[in-house]
Amino acid sequence: MAGRNSPWGGGSGDGSGGGNGDGPGSENGEDKQGGGEPGGKPAEGPRNPWLPGGETPPRRSASIEDIFRSRDPRKSGGGPRGPGFPQLPRRPDGKSWLPLGIGLAVAALLGLSMVHTIGPKEQGLVTTFGKYSRVVDSGVNFTLPWPVEQIDVEDVRSFRVDMIPDNDNEKLMLTSDKNLVDLSYLVRWNIKNLKDYKFRLADPQETVREVAEAAMRASIAQISLNDAISGAGRAQVEQDVRERMQRILDYYKSGVAVQGVEIKKADPPAKTKSAFEQVTVAQQEAERDRSEARAWAQQKLAEAQGNAQAFDKVYEQYKLAPEVTKRRMYYETMEGVLRDNDTVVAEAKGMTSYLPLPEMKRSSSDDSTTTVTAKGGQ
Repeated sequence: MAGRNSPWGGGSGDGSGGGNGDGPGSENGEDKQGGGEPGGKPAEGPRNPWLPGGETPPRRSASIEDIFRSRDPRKSGGGPRGPGFPQLPRRPDGKSWLPLGIGLAVAALLGLSMVHTIGPKEQGLVTTFGKYSRVVDSGVNFTLPWPVEQIDVEDVRSFRVDMIPDNDNEKLMLTSDKNLVDLSYLVRWNIKNLKDYKFRLADPQETVREVAEAAMRASIAQISLNDAISGAGRAQVEQDVRERMQRILDYYKSGVAVQGVEIKKADPPAKTKSAFEQVTVAQQEAERDRSEARAWAQQKLAEAQGNAQAFDKVYEQYKLAPEVTKRRMYYETMEGVLRDNDTVVAEAKGMTSYLPLPEMKRSSSDDSTTTVTAKGGQ
């Protein structure tokens, strides 16, 4: 049974071999002992019935790669691959393109690190292994690749503005009359020396703020509280602060140029603000009263000067004719005094002591009317 048409036999496919029951591997009952083919060729191993017909390929032991490749449905052939990743293309010599791609990427990055475009308001500070090398201006500039040379670009022409204080907190400063004033101001500055700015100052912005505060305190200490609040001399204070700041920053070689200082607010402390407002109102009322008094004084002075000029004119006439002038002045004075009086009592020789002026005025007016009538009748 084992020898009849066994798929594991080595005979021909026509069923002539092994039909006599000589056993597998024999042909026409020959070579029973050798188990081989004529001519002494050793017999091959069992033939796989699922392989295509023809010559049977030499049998070899199965490897672990063959086992896993046959069990992975995602792989259809080729060499071993990682789980689920496509195989990268290879060069003609069979080597991978990955090292070459990595080398090109590194070369591109190094090339980009050598070309630098600097804006019109900027400058670049170049360092070689961290040490200062040079300063480059705006435009396209070239350096050695990183990490040999590095460049740090800064805006050196635009103004930077710092508000002090930068929040709603009070910034109290002492004035010359030992009072406190709450100040807020801003400082405008820019970079004038990029090398000093980068290597001399650990924190440039904080340094500028501290120098500004020190300079402002020194300048405010030279004026009174009223001058600080009212704004009198504020322009001079701002100029003094700017110059004082520039001297200090130049002494430390900071590379900073102070462009200006502007005081935004000068108020009394919050706790005493109501009292200061009352004092301000009282000062305004006092100033108003002083203005009214000055106006009244000027008016009276003008009147006195006018009277003096009139007197001078009368005096000139008096020197020319004293008696006539005295009599005329007497008559004018009496006329002004007696014009509005109805009754006059006078003590003089040859004169009635009581003069009924209203009756005299009426009688005089009647006489004048009669005279006029008589003349009209003629």
